[in-house]
Amino acid sequence: MKQLRAIRGMNDLLPTQSPVWQYVESTLSELFARYGYSEIRTPLLEATQLFARAVGEATDIVEKEMYTFDDKSGDSVTLRPEGTAGTVRAAIQNNLLIQPQRLWYFGPMFRYERPQKGRLRQFHQFGVEVFGIEGPDIDAEILMMTARLWKQLGVSEHVSLQLNSLGNSESRAAYRDALVEYLSARKDQLDEDSQRRLERNPLRILDSKNPDTQALLADAPCLLDFLDDESRTHFDQLRAFLDATGVTYEVNPRLVRGLDYYGKTVFEWVTDSLGAQGTVCAGGRYDGLVEQMGGKPTPGVGFGLGVERLVLLLETLEVLPDALDQQVDAYMVAVGDVQSAALAAAEQLRSDLPWLRLQTHCGGGSFKSQMKKADKSNADYALIIGEDEAAAGQITVKSLRADVEQQTVAVAELAKILQG
Repeated sequence: MKQLRAIRGMNDLLPTQSPVWQYVESTLSELFARYGYSEIRTPLLEATQLFARAVGEATDIVEKEMYTFDDKSGDSVTLRPEGTAGTVRAAIQNNLLIQPQRLWYFGPMFRYERPQKGRLRQFHQFGVEVFGIEGPDIDAEILMMTARLWKQLGVSEHVSLQLNSLGNSESRAAYRDALVEYLSARKDQLDEDSQRRLERNPLRILDSKNPDTQALLADAPCLLDFLDDESRTHFDQLRAFLDATGVTYEVNPRLVRGLDYYGKTVFEWVTDSLGAQGTVCAGGRYDGLVEQMGGKPTPGVGFGLGVERLVLLLETLEVLPDALDQQVDAYMVAVGDVQSAALAAAEQLRSDLPWLRLQTHCGGGSFKSQMKKADKSNADYALIIGEDEAAAGQITVKSLRADVEQQTVAVAELAKILQG
């Protein structure tokens, strides 16, 4: 029988890897809470039209990358390729937008792309979405929050912020016309993908990875020259806030995002430590999206942060805490016909010391084999119960990491010993 395997690009997360993910997840969720953000959880599966309307029919995501199929009722449904559209839908449907909302989420997203290091078909994102605040101060806050995250994770020297403004819809349309006019006169010099985008989504050509196309863009019109007064003021104030709080950045006039709903502020946190996959976190402002999806006009701004890529960065830079290797604090060794006593003692310890990570050996085995497993668990202590200890209501405490003398204590006193 042929062995069943995971679908290509949809990877297992193994027990040796999960401590790193738990560290990242807890760090981000705690940071968001410190800034007053609340968690929202939305379905993995949404109506296909949600993404076509929000993300844009001419985007690569909708054209080529979505996992879309008809359900048993004949309705077209899609595994979510990003988190903003579903969060906007949930906010409208559940009447959350009667007041400003600061929200965050975490979970898997799905895109049919060529799997590569740091980019999978099932990938995971943290996202932040803020609704109902239109000033540049909230743009600055989420950038300050991510800057603080990099410091906490120890990677701030390896990521940098790129910043741009796309202006409002009118200024973007004027720039689009100028860019199309410039590139149309040089169409034969564009790569095939950029020629296709010239007709449907010309701003995405600015993001081309083709070096010849980038060279061609050197003399192209600059988006910042087309900004409307309101967008320019917004952008200038945002930069002033960042300057005042010490968040460094580079203005990149060619920075655009691959989703149609962005306007005004757009940004990317990038790194040169991961080769080609350099964007770790990206987002921007989408003031027209809520209305576009059927809600009342509501400003919005947010970002998505790829967890696979962030974990890869932490591992590449070797900045993970050493304590992540330790899964348990103590390992209970039971030698002889004492399993009942060992299990009872372990449960009492878990009640007395709720913080204690205690693993009890199950399945029998010699004292030597159990001690090997205790050592392999990376526990600090082995708690040993033999028949003599069980009869006396005692446990032997042996340090596995420090050169100190072992001691035998009453079960009732064990919590005090471990607490100390």
